[in-house]
Amino acid sequence: MDKSSSILIVDDERHNIKVLSELLRKDYKIMAAKNGEQALKAVLGDNPPDLILLDIMMPGINGYEVCRKLKENDHSMHIPIIFVSALGSSDDESLGFELGAVDYITKPFKPVIVKARVRTHIQLKQKSDLLERMASIDGLTEIPNRRSFDETLEKEIRRSARNKMILSLILMDIDFFKKYNDQYGHAEGDDCLRRVAKAIDGCMQRATDFAARYGGKSLL
Repeated sequence: MDKSSSILIVDDERHNIKVLSELLRKDYKIMAAKNGEQALKAVLGDNPPDLILLDIMMPGINGYEVCRKLKENDHSMHIPIIFVSALGSSDDESLGFELGAVDYITKPFKPVIVKARVRTHIQLKQKSDLLERMASIDGLTEIPNRRSFDETLEKEIRRSARNKMILSLILMDIDFFKKYNDQYGHAEGDDCLRRVAKAIDGCMQRATDFAARYGGKSLL
């Protein structure tokens, strides 16, 4: 493992966090939260985990409610959640799956089972992320494509309206690009588009700055 994937362990018992951390820290980056409030703050922050191991019975917001809130949020709905709980009835498991969990492990758990299921769901998440990235990236310029632009614009319009902030948009078109292609060939034209896209993308300085290929020779 290259420890590029991170796991958030959520449990109000310090001992359980310690045991799971020691079991998994060799292969993954470990984050921890002692209650539902801390878990929501960690997941909805700047560095969300790739997988969540979530206890159910906790003071304040219980695990079921944490799962429900995360699955309702666009920012966190695709993060896989595995319940790790002493509640082992079929009704408890069914409710967990209905809320969107990908797996359910009952306590006391077997280390080999935890490691196997975590590995499986981390691998599935990595494949899903790769497919999502391929679907949103322009194959030529390797910057976000029209689909990604449309999705981002919709989110930014809502955010701008909610925060009463100005939204700026620049549409750039490469003049005389057909003549360039005719003169130097399409291979050189493609290289030109890549260099222009790289230059524009390199100007992005804030987390909300976004550059995409709108189509043809247009870049945003």
